[in-house]
Amino acid sequence: MFPASQTTAPETVKLTVPQPRSRRYLTEREIERLMGTARKHSRRGHRDATMILVAYRHGLRASELCDLQWHQIELAEGRLHVHRVKKGTPSVHPIRGDKLRALRRLRRDNPTDAYVFVSERGGPISRIGFHRLIQRLGEAAGMPFRVHPHMLRHACGYRLANDGHDTRSLQHYLGHKNIQHTVRYTELAVDRFKDFWR
Repeated sequence: MFPASQTTAPETVKLTVPQPRSRRYLTEREIERLMGTARKHSRRGHRDATMILVAYRHGLRASELCDLQWHQIELAEGRLHVHRVKKGTPSVHPIRGDKLRALRRLRRDNPTDAYVFVSERGGPISRIGFHRLIQRLGEAAGMPFRVHPHMLRHACGYRLANDGHDTRSLQHYLGHKNIQHTVRYTELAVDRFKDFWR
């Protein structure tokens, strides 16, 4: 007979295996797919595709995009005055090509609205409404993962880092107060080490 202390089950230690994080950004091809889906399946296809394009190209948070007003956009000069939330640094971004054409068309369609992206009721689109829209478009586009608006901001950061823009310029473009928030984009840049050992 074993003593009572030895009849109990041995203590087990739970080992947690870190789970891989889901991807936090979209590729340019995935963004084009989302925009194409918006044009084909949304009731306000041009507006929705333009929202995606502007959020991606300017690295806007959902609240920054939904609060965007026409007085921040100079269509004649091709400039966007970006107001950042979270005490971010404001900046002026250039607007060119397809984005400028899309915004001009949107303005022609809504010549008296104060907000750039308006709902069917005439007010600004809410953050929740934009979140639902992106999620719905992601599902309709057959994305293999759940899509959310902040992935557009991350896509901007990763794209600019991969294009070789320096971290300080990227910090100012995205409006980060702390450069540590910007470093993540350069850490994962696929071409980060391409010129090493040349």
